[in-house]
Amino acid sequence: MASAADVEAVRARLGRRALADFEVVVRDDDGLPVVVRNAPFLADGTPMPTRYWLVDPTLRQRIDRLEAAGGVREAQAVVDPVDLDDAHNRYARERDAAIPSGRPGPRPAGGVGGTRRGVKCLHAHYAWFLAGGDDPVGRWVHDQLEAAQP
Repeated sequence: MASAADVEAVRARLGRRALADFEVVVRDDDGLPVVVRNAPFLADGTPMPTRYWLVDPTLRQRIDRLEAAGGVREAQAVVDPVDLDDAHNRYARERDAAIPSGRPGPRPAGGVGGTRRGVKCLHAHYAWFLAGGDDPVGRWVHDQLEAAQP
């Protein structure tokens, strides 16, 4: 999975160590991690529903502001619910494909950010979008961030 340098870079960017094994799937122009793809389980076997995690502190802060301004409700209102349900299902299928068949115990559930329906976390949607996921909420977040650029 991640190199020792990536583990340290993610720790520095998050201000704590990552809770799951991961690999860096999006980097910035300086080569620093922007998005990681998490293993479906933590080291202790706890299910990890969030497959894609945004670790770039500047983007996280910008999305924090978007959420604080009502972005979750706004995204929920403007994104086609059928497209959103389809995205949740695709996300869950991708994550579930990384779980060995026959693995005992609890499994991660839900779609983007662990939710089954609607919008829970703009960060998770945007992370998947940046990693190449066809996520209508991630696309909406991207458009909002682009429009807010000076």
